[in-house]
Amino acid sequence: MSADNREIKIKRVTSRKRSRDSLKSHLTPLRKRTTASGEQCSDKTGGRPHTRTMGENYSDNEDLFGDYDSILGDSSFLAKIDDAEKNMKQHDIDHKTYIDPVGHHLENPDFTALRPTRDTCVKSGCDDSLTDSILEGLRDDSFRDVPSSQLAFQQEVLQRDEKNRCLDADKTSTPNPERSVEYRNKREETDVAPKARKSMTDHLKRAMLCNAAAPSGVSRTTVQKEAVVTEEISVAMQAIESVSMETTDLGPFFGLPTKVKELICNLKEIKDLYDWQKACLNLDSVQQRRNLLYSLPTSGGKTLVAEILILKELLCRKKDALLILPYISLVQEKVRGLASFGLELDFMVEEYAGSKGRFPPVKTRGKRSLYIATIEKAHSLVNSLIEADRLGNIGLVVVDELHMLGDGSRGAIIEMTLAKVLYLSGSTQIIGMSATLGNVQDLQKFLKAENYTNDFRPVQLDEYVKLKDSIYEVDPKEEECFRFSRLLNFKYSSAMQKMDPDHIVALVTEVIPAHSCLVFCPTKKNCENVAGMICKYLNKQFLQHKEAEKAALLRDLKSCGNGSLCPVLRRTVPYGLAYHHSGLTSEERKLVEEAYSSGVLCLLACTSTLAAGINLPARRVILRSPYVATEFLKRSQYKQMVGRAGRAGIDARGESILILPEKDKLMAKRLVSAPMEICYSNLMHDDGKGVLSLILSLIGLSITTTLEKIRDFMSGTLLAVQESRLCTERSLAEIIQECVTVLKDKALITESPDPQDGTLQVTKLGRATFKGSVDLIYCDVLYRDLSKGLESLMLNSFLHLLYLVTPYDMISQCKPDWMTYFRQFTMLSAAEQKMSTAVGVPESFVARKAAGQTIKKNVDMAVAGRLYLALVLFSLVKETDLWSVAERFQLSRGFVQTLLSSSSSFCSCVLHFTQELEELWAFRALLTELTRRLTYCVQAELIPLMEVAGVMQSRAKQLYSAGYKTLSHLANADPNVLVKTVENLYKKQANQIVASAKMLLNEKAEALKEEVDDLLMMPLDLPSL
Repeated sequence: MSADNREIKIKRVTSRKRSRDSLKSHLTPLRKRTTASGEQCSDKTGGRPHTRTMGENYSDNEDLFGDYDSILGDSSFLAKIDDAEKNMKQHDIDHKTYIDPVGHHLENPDFTALRPTRDTCVKSGCDDSLTDSILEGLRDDSFRDVPSSQLAFQQEVLQRDEKNRCLDADKTSTPNPERSVEYRNKREETDVAPKARKSMTDHLKRAMLCNAAAPSGVSRTTVQKEAVVTEEISVAMQAIESVSMETTDLGPFFGLPTKVKELICNLKEIKDLYDWQKACLNLDSVQQRRNLLYSLPTSGGKTLVAEILILKELLCRKKDALLILPYISLVQEKVRGLASFGLELDFMVEEYAGSKGRFPPVKTRGKRSLYIATIEKAHSLVNSLIEADRLGNIGLVVVDELHMLGDGSRGAIIEMTLAKVLYLSGSTQIIGMSATLGNVQDLQKFLKAENYTNDFRPVQLDEYVKLKDSIYEVDPKEEECFRFSRLLNFKYSSAMQKMDPDHIVALVTEVIPAHSCLVFCPTKKNCENVAGMICKYLNKQFLQHKEAEKAALLRDLKSCGNGSLCPVLRRTVPYGLAYHHSGLTSEERKLVEEAYSSGVLCLLACTSTLAAGINLPARRVILRSPYVATEFLKRSQYKQMVGRAGRAGIDARGESILILPEKDKLMAKRLVSAPMEICYSNLMHDDGKGVLSLILSLIGLSITTTLEKIRDFMSGTLLAVQESRLCTERSLAEIIQECVTVLKDKALITESPDPQDGTLQVTKLGRATFKGSVDLIYCDVLYRDLSKGLESLMLNSFLHLLYLVTPYDMISQCKPDWMTYFRQFTMLSAAEQKMSTAVGVPESFVARKAAGQTIKKNVDMAVAGRLYLALVLFSLVKETDLWSVAERFQLSRGFVQTLLSSSSSFCSCVLHFTQELEELWAFRALLTELTRRLTYCVQAELIPLMEVAGVMQSRAKQLYSAGYKTLSHLANADPNVLVKTVENLYKKQANQIVASAKMLLNEKAEALKEEVDDLLMMPLDLPSL
């Protein structure tokens, strides 16, 4: 709709009532004439008779146009109409042709519409109408007295339209002469000869008489006012829709309102964007919504660009967005961070991690949703949206750490997810970001994306290596790669030299406690040893640095352990040191991370997983060894670790020091100068398990149902892009054929008996497998275990159900301690021991293993190991004290918590698995409650509080004790009051907790509203006559 067509003016001269007596004439409505009998009034201009009888009731209080003056009361108006008509008649004689709004020459011009559209220009006749030119002649000062709301609306629309026309000036195309001729010929064939133009005055008189004479059962004033309002609303809606189609900009901040910029400043404390961020957001590929890959060094600000693009999708395009992150901790951190944005900008933030997430997601009423998901949950979410035919609602998919495409089975899941989005939703934009991308060309081809790279770092990074007692600067341009920098200046005693041969104490004391330091160690045990060793050689002044804050941290750590405190942390925290690895519980890790970020702790001894997880920068990063476990560092791992050096806004520069033994010097040279590793497709990982899973879900979701279509889909994967390098022994087509055969043999799919048809269909077991995201290796074992369990399901204890949801892939990670096994077995009830025997682990077997005797009976060791893990879970569910359970089974508390979180996730998978199989109906209700118990593993009264992202068990206990006992309490809490009533709670944390609680409450409310809508919805297949 053009600006000319949008011009709507409501003419209002004055608010006074017009005199009725002075206007009585042959144009006066019949109801106003005094007559004794019904008579027929003939309209001499139009020739139409109007009949009215005395029996009909009229109101003398009715005013034909309400507060608007009659145009018949203004004789100058009619004179102007006559003059304009005369001018137009002369114009018709002088100009036989007319150029329509799209540039076409028309022999019979159409002057019919006040607001011409493309359709009316073609279809309308010339009679009974006014032209825009006539109206131009009528625009005098008396018509400018328009309501302010109309003027404001008109000016806004015209300004935005003018802006858009200026922006699009270069894109304007010229008229096509061939189309013009074709158009004119068509008009000549269809148009009829125009009738002689009637007097404009006659037109108006006739219209007034017809309106006045028309019968009405309601007040004419009311009808007229409603008509005017309806017309205004209609025009406004059309104009708004046309403007929204032309531009999605809502404000000056990269198309977003200024409020977004203010929120970023207030909530993230970011006052301005880096130059590269501005350049990236203004790329043509971003403006035109093409797929994009961008890579920058760690801590370069990649995430903020992604968040701005997500907000633009949610607010401007009114589409949902999906953010894929590699770890549960990152998902929870991002949910907490963006919940405040969702509340302020009116969109939902939903967590899909662990056992959390609803498939398909709730249909929010008028609100858009941001789904923040782990890799596995994102795949399940996309599958559920495809099945519900709602994938088109996702306008943007953002993948963080895109280089994880090359990371085993998890990389295969990322590839499956993105391939489905690419194949099914051409309107969905994909953004991939990473600090380490090697073969960008392959990824560009796979994602049909453009690439943006920049080497920007907010803080300069200086890389060094340490050989013996010398420090060398890394310079790949040098022939030797290393250039001598300085000697270490630290006096070591002979005893200290033995304890610290790598001079770690000397390196860390150069920066702590005034600055922060990270020491990356090859193993978890080495992290604890290094932290403890450094403490031995620190002077007593370190104890006085932030002494009160460190004492509070120790209290929190002890509280989260239900009175237990790690002896290493008890010794190191007073010096401002701690270790960080998967052996800590998630609550301990969170407390340590917060203490480090706030400066209470100045040094962390950590494993490489910290580099890929939460962002914890440091002034100096020390790599204790060039190994991760027993494998030499990869280039991508090295860059991630050293990328943590330098804190934006705090440090002027960052330093990394790699401690090298002399024997690894050559390998280290290759490490610092080598290009990034190539990211290969992992669909063929583990004997092609990824391809099997992908084909099964394609058939189950009816994306592809024939071999030919499967090949077509697979041609769009990263595996197809790298076929020449990965499929050396067999072609991709042959691999697909083999996988289809394997799926048939496993009874997961069937083929149509008609050879010409060749349609593939998924079986019930196949559907349950892909909908439950169950590993194909274990799907038949799981079905067998569940079916066998139904025969003698023990319901007076959780043990049997816990055994059935213990993850198969965790069995190999734990070797049973047979004495502990036997002690726990003897404590079971008779029914529980009977159940153990039923699954294949009799008491006699456990007793013989504990005594070290030989075993005559054949017992499946995998079953025995699985039952041992089930006993660990059983103790947790009964006691909810992770520390005591870990000590009893002689396992690290980190492993016990990993087992718990893995079991809750697998329990959710088994639940979805059983929902697709009629014969397993009994498990549905049972597993729903068990999933909830395993997810939180706390007292029932704390579960509503722990549902809030980031609220751990100890914090939930604090909140409950302070009187915040429900989600509603927390959502309506005052952050200032929370800070005062809950110990060691910072204002920022309180704000995030309240915002997350409000978001979760909104999510639950939307789910209930959806249920109400479903109940009240009229059935589409309702029978009718």
